[in-house]
Amino acid sequence: MKNIVLFGPPGAGKGTQAEVLKNKYGLIHISTGDVFRFNIKNKTDLGMLAKSYMDNGDLVPDQVTIDMLKAEVNNNPGAKGFIFDGFPRTESQAMSLDEFLKEKNTSISGMVALEVPENLLVERLLNRGKTSGRSDDQDESKIKNRFNEYESKTAVLKEYYEKQGKYYGVDGVGTISEITSKLEKVIDSL
Repeated sequence: MKNIVLFGPPGAGKGTQAEVLKNKYGLIHISTGDVFRFNIKNKTDLGMLAKSYMDNGDLVPDQVTIDMLKAEVNNNPGAKGFIFDGFPRTESQAMSLDEFLKEKNTSISGMVALEVPENLLVERLLNRGKTSGRSDDQDESKIKNRFNEYESKTAVLKEYYEKQGKYYGVDGVGTISEITSKLEKVIDSL
């Protein structure tokens, strides 16, 4: 089973690349953002709670996120593996994911991080906000807050996975196909 954590700051291209990679490798793509948006659209209690955090540019609390991800994995018992997009975001989430996967007799194969300069990320997100309708992509101050959250809380994950020999940085600048090619080289080696 191949389990990939696809990592990078908001706007790095994780969702775009995950769609391509899931088809090539036959993996299930679990995007916390998609799971949250589904719940928000359907106005579930969890969705409304997640929305209150997301609207402020804050991360959703660990336990809410972990429970949602466990449910998604459990709903796909015959999967060849998973691409985790937007999760884990904290060391405690990574440890919870490791424990959960161990119970399933599997583990994370690697964390693949898309590395993109911040000025390009802001441009990408503002452009996405014009077409997506996502309020968190339309306000530069909210975008900057998401970067601050990412740097302060999620950058520690690089060290967490480096200690396990599972961290792989990939240049996230270029065309979609160029970036995909870089990612495939890493994933093929796992």
